Amino acid sequence: MGQPVVHFEIVGTDGEALKAYYAELFGWAIDSSNPMGYGVVARDGNLTENGWGIGGGITAGPPGYPGHVTVYVAVDDVEAALVRAQELGGTRIMGPETVMDDLVIGLFSDPEGHVIGVLRGGGGEM
Repeated sequence: MGQPVVHFEIVGTDGEALKAYYAELFGWAIDSSNPMGYGVVARDGNLTENGWGIGGGITAGPPGYPGHVTVYVAVDDVEAALVRAQELGGTRIMGPETVMDDLVIGLFSDPEGHVIGVLRGGGGEM
């Protein structure tokens, strides 16, 4: 069995404007009441009647960073996943990095430059 996509992320230059935009566009309840100010879109509030959907997050990137839209795949070992991505022609962007409690993330770009995240912990979603 493959590893599941468990989280989406939208990062841009103006996190507050992006949160307002997506809240209005899709009716998402976005909770930024965490130490990082990361706008969490909870999975439970965004499911179809069949139970389809994943949670995600919206935030601002560091100064000068244009942002990205990506998905995160749950893995057992973030470092091993990043090494394997590189072996297959991808490029490590960051990580592994512990971002809170038991949540470890990493980002890589595939051979065509698409940003993909990998994560371990955090209950399977950020």
